[in-house]
Amino acid sequence: MSPILSVRNLSRNFGAIKAVDDVSFDLAKGELLALIGPNGAGKSTCFNMLMGQLKPSSGTVQLMGKNIAGMQPRKIWRMGVGRTFQITATYASMTVVENVQMALMSHHKRLYSLTTFAHKLYREEALALLDTVGMADQSERHCAVLAYGDLKRLELAVALANDPILLLMDEPTAGMAPRERIALMQLTADILEQRGISVLFTEHDMDVVFAHSHRIMVLNRGQLIADGTVDEIRNNPQVQEVYLGGGTLFKAQEDANA
Repeated sequence: MSPILSVRNLSRNFGAIKAVDDVSFDLAKGELLALIGPNGAGKSTCFNMLMGQLKPSSGTVQLMGKNIAGMQPRKIWRMGVGRTFQITATYASMTVVENVQMALMSHHKRLYSLTTFAHKLYREEALALLDTVGMADQSERHCAVLAYGDLKRLELAVALANDPILLLMDEPTAGMAPRERIALMQLTADILEQRGISVLFTEHDMDVVFAHSHRIMVLNRGQLIADGTVDEIRNNPQVQEVYLGGGTLFKAQEDANA
């Protein structure tokens, strides 16, 4: 089966600095793939090229066989790529359901319908998405008063509004309490399984990465230094040395699961 996402020789230079250097990988349908690495490794730069916020210096990004490298973000989104951000991006003055309705209006190319009747558009569809992420009971609350963990779940509902085949999640659990992190990633994994969505996510919490990833890639100084299963990455000497300082955090995680 052909991969949902196929990246070949992807690079991005900022002057003499190679933020991403000749990265290649595939992402299969329904796969949950983690992209990890130390700060400054190039993870966010890689994400920004995949979603069109940055144009690659070289290389290709193929979505279902079509090269999307350098394409505008809104066009990539309409092709079925959703994204969540490290810092949540919602409309604080709007209600929870209105935020999802806005995303649905964009998906259905109805943003020109911003009239007094806009609040009626796609409401049931928006409520269904909120139910999927466990936020239906807060649909009429304004985003400005939501807890941070609830904002993250709302952002996930917004990302699902275009019925994506691929979700890009940039540090989805950043700023969340440990229990909230586990709950959000379990929710994401369940949605992935139900809908057959592929997910590429970056994350610093190794408990989250090890618990939910089907596969893990490791970036260091812009280069892909490892790609494998949880056990392969956990036991990779180069990863332990470069990313986790000799493997002490991996050992601590193993002890916690023992």
